Amino acid sequence: MNEDFLLAANMKYPKAEEKAIAYFKALHTQLQEKNYVSTLTNDIHIWKKHHIHYRWNGRRKSKTKHYRHYIEWLNFTGKLDNYLQRSISYLYLRDLGKPLDNEKTQTKIQEAVASVKKRLLSDDKSEFFNMATLYRWSQKYGIESTIIWLFEKLTIVSSNIPVGMDKEHAKRKLIKLIAGVVMHEFEEIDDNLSEQDRQLRLDKAIRLGYCYGLTYPFIDDLLDANVLTEAEKQQYTKIIRISLITGNVPQLGEWVGPNKQLIEFVHQELKAAFEYIKANLSSETHTQFFEQAYIFFHSQEIDREKDLDNEQYTNEDIYVPIILKSAYSRLIARTVLSPETDEGFNNRTFYYGIYNQLADDFADMFDDMEEGAVTPYTYYWKYHKKRKDLLNPFELYWTVICNLIHHIYQSDPNTREVILARAINGIKRFKEKCGKEQYKEVMGIFAPSNSKFNNLIQKVVRQADDVDFFDKLLRDEMIANLRKEQKEQDEFTANMETIRIQLNNVLPIPKNEQTLLLEEPLMDAVNYSLEGDGKRIRPFVAWMMAKQYGLNESAVLPLLKSLEYMHTASLIFDDLPSQDNAEIRRGRPTLHHIYNSAIAELTGLFLTQKAIEEQISLNGFDAKFVLRLIQYSAQKTMEMCKGQALDLESKGKKLTLEQLNLMCFYKTGIAFEASIIMPLILVNEKPSHIEMFKKFAYHAGIAFQIKDDLLDEEGDVEVLGKPIQQDLDNNSSTFVTVLGVDGAKKEMWDHYCLAMETLHQVPQQYGFLKYLLDYMVNRNQ
Repeated sequence: MNEDFLLAANMKYPKAEEKAIAYFKALHTQLQEKNYVSTLTNDIHIWKKHHIHYRWNGRRKSKTKHYRHYIEWLNFTGKLDNYLQRSISYLYLRDLGKPLDNEKTQTKIQEAVASVKKRLLSDDKSEFFNMATLYRWSQKYGIESTIIWLFEKLTIVSSNIPVGMDKEHAKRKLIKLIAGVVMHEFEEIDDNLSEQDRQLRLDKAIRLGYCYGLTYPFIDDLLDANVLTEAEKQQYTKIIRISLITGNVPQLGEWVGPNKQLIEFVHQELKAAFEYIKANLSSETHTQFFEQAYIFFHSQEIDREKDLDNEQYTNEDIYVPIILKSAYSRLIARTVLSPETDEGFNNRTFYYGIYNQLADDFADMFDDMEEGAVTPYTYYWKYHKKRKDLLNPFELYWTVICNLIHHIYQSDPNTREVILARAINGIKRFKEKCGKEQYKEVMGIFAPSNSKFNNLIQKVVRQADDVDFFDKLLRDEMIANLRKEQKEQDEFTANMETIRIQLNNVLPIPKNEQTLLLEEPLMDAVNYSLEGDGKRIRPFVAWMMAKQYGLNESAVLPLLKSLEYMHTASLIFDDLPSQDNAEIRRGRPTLHHIYNSAIAELTGLFLTQKAIEEQISLNGFDAKFVLRLIQYSAQKTMEMCKGQALDLESKGKKLTLEQLNLMCFYKTGIAFEASIIMPLILVNEKPSHIEMFKKFAYHAGIAFQIKDDLLDEEGDVEVLGKPIQQDLDNNSSTFVTVLGVDGAKKEMWDHYCLAMETLHQVPQQYGFLKYLLDYMVNRNQ
């Protein structure tokens, strides 16, 4: 081990621990002397004048299911400005470590309030944290490549979070950490900075935020969860400790345990993140980062190893580690950016941390008890009758609040407003979550011993109005959306697989017993093509659209089959030696390699006619709508032929982006359009709605084709089921050959955003199309 790092670790943790002990003793003294009671009583009486009043309608309107409705209500009642002022002030206090009595800070808060208010009240109804919104934000600052990199990383991380961990919670924390680091960078960026320097700094901040944020799902959450065995946890913890002490990640070595594959992935990702952070640390903050990281990790480990059945822990054992871990987690978030030393920030952050930690532990008390975790609340709950020496954490919480307002922030009125509002809001949310009876039981144990002060707290908890915070609203919305999206994504995947299996059973064309012997090779060729392991996306989309209109599966089955027959025919023609000359399709040799080009051509022609036959057999629909569908289908088939002809003509030529988009839509987008539009024709949907769906299909189809071009350049042959770099071998113009990999990815995400923005204009909810679009750009085959 590097002796300098080892020495730093051995010296710095005890020094940090001494500071935490001194802080805890000061709080302990204030609690015992009850100094906080009279001071906070006065503070609360001043504060409640603005938060307890007669309600104009006799009852405060509750939040609706969608946060935008609540924002609209706040604006209608004139409360939005105060709401945003309080919320953004809190972020400056908590995340950025800024004192609120600073004139420069107040100016920035007002600018942020105006900006957020404008965004919230604009006609743009897109969510704050979806991919389209984030990509549009990245375009504003010219960091599209960075956000694309982040999307790809988040997709990889999400797919590797193991069963036994809360995937939505892990993703939310990771995103929150990234946002926190970026907020610090924005605060440091000078308004006069050049556009290029701004791009470089934001790029680095996002990457550093991701690298630091990875530690939460893959260290903190992983070690807390019941995923690794005890032996694996010890081995894994040792690797982390060595990395922080020496500054170098050791080799994984031989791994003994059932989670080898998971740990190999985690080790690889964390090592890359660790190396990136280390490479971007300044010489001034290099040692500081490793010291802070070691203190944070070591305090986490001390806390993690506690056993709720051990009744011998002292008050210092309980509180000192949480003072350290809560402070150093936020110190690291700033240190990774290598900013100038700010002792004011360091001190404020150190003393502030326990306020947040005690609030979080109170909110999660019952979950922690169920998991057997030791927190100040779970420990006091279990042993307060046996151990009269134990500090009441709820009383300590109010002591911390008093200390922050009057000793750390010098009795600043803005700070008092924000901290008290946050505290009351937290208790109100807890009461709402657990219900009156359980809340009464909790307060029977934790209520402050001074009954007059407790009565005051309970009164403001019951009556206080206008104490909500925007970050809590977004947090609830994000968690709800992540859970909803995961559920709907699982349903989307399951439905897609169900339809694929069902179609695989009905697509093959049975042989007629009286079929002439000379016709046998053609039928074999037809079924060989249909039996390939296709994704069946187009009939799946058509079936989902049909369901939206209450159509029966059996009624539209001929339509589903016709779409797959047409698509399979297009692939056969595509693969011919006279066109792309492909050798592998859907993991098997192409048709002309099994038979010959003539049979392949006849098979393609047979399938196009079979598709028309299926469409004619659509029963139960108005005949004029069926005829209109057949006419539409014929038109689209002709356009697809034009697209393929354009593709052949373009070989060896460098196309413009406009030409490429046109060719791409003819080749690929039209098939997606057909799968969406044909069910709408059968139900005689409004022309205006059909036009919107055509616009969606146009951009979705191009995004799909660009992803195909990227997979041809970067994909895995085994996963794809066909060779890569065929476009290069065929001298074809693609988005990659015209724009390069980076440019093609930007173009794909731009079309993704345009498709998603079009979808938002559709009156009905078509959630599956959103997941289809996500699948298109994130697939690996």
